[in-house]
Amino acid sequence: MSAKILVVDDDPAIRDILVRILKREGYTPITASNGLEALELVPHVLPDLILLDVTMPILDGFALCKRLKDNEQTALIPVTMLTGLDDREHRRRGIEVGADDFLTKPIEQSLLRARLRSQLRIKRLTDQLDRTESVIFMLALAVEAKDAYTEGHLRRLSSYSEQLAIEAKINSTQVKAIRLGGLLHDIGKISIDDAILGKPAKLTDEEYAHIKRHPEEGARIVAPMRFASEVGPIIMHHHERWDGKGYPHGLAGEAIPIGARIVAIVDAYDAMMTDRPYRRSLGLTETMHRLREGRCREWDPTLLDMFMAMIDEGRLVEPRIEDSPRATELTF
Repeated sequence: MSAKILVVDDDPAIRDILVRILKREGYTPITASNGLEALELVPHVLPDLILLDVTMPILDGFALCKRLKDNEQTALIPVTMLTGLDDREHRRRGIEVGADDFLTKPIEQSLLRARLRSQLRIKRLTDQLDRTESVIFMLALAVEAKDAYTEGHLRRLSSYSEQLAIEAKINSTQVKAIRLGGLLHDIGKISIDDAILGKPAKLTDEEYAHIKRHPEEGARIVAPMRFASEVGPIIMHHHERWDGKGYPHGLAGEAIPIGARIVAIVDAYDAMMTDRPYRRSLGLTETMHRLREGRCREWDPTLLDMFMAMIDEGRLVEPRIEDSPRATELTF
């Protein structure tokens, strides 16, 4: 299937020239005469690349590019801006709004062909990563589905982690990583025997050692993802303890990534509040008591105090089933 390329230019002569070139090269051209028309068109056609004029009425190229790059659904579509000869100010502004490439008018056909091939090659690689990430998210949900006792656990962990991160005034990029860390924190359990995960009796030392491998396995699984550098440490270290007696590396205090500290708190809370193969739910009173007992020992005291205040004040919101994350929405 040929690549779809959206040409956005208010000059019909330029549009016609570009359409003829694109058809000759075997691409499928789509056109828009202004930025607003393009903005409405993009979510429906999802082009593989956009050729975008800078100066247009209604919505100019800079404003359109910024809106596309700020939208998770369209942020990864390459945008090549069409600028005037040696127009440095246009290029500077284009870089600021996230443009991927620039072509100078009048457009040299050989250069256009080379740039299109280059940008579309990057887009294909990005699409492959997207498919890899979708598979990984589905693996995470498959881990949850293996255990009837943990139904909704990932949905709650993702939401609670995000809520606590926001309460702690963490920046938006880290909040997103923490939300994904909550969803993917136990993905390494895909490598753990089902009989061990669902065992109603106390685990043997050998079985417990097997379980303790899942953070490192999880970090290995997400390594191909674009956001592995942000989310991997959360998965790797969500079983570390504030006093340094956790696993896998025995990190202590603030040496533990803050995302991992957050996930550790909400993971413990949700585990105590739900039925498990080896016991019934502890209930809110006992859960809060045990959280207080673990303060400065198992969990970051400052983050724990914030989380318990959210519970006490009724500000911790349990997500609805319809809020469950879907793989296609979980971009970084």
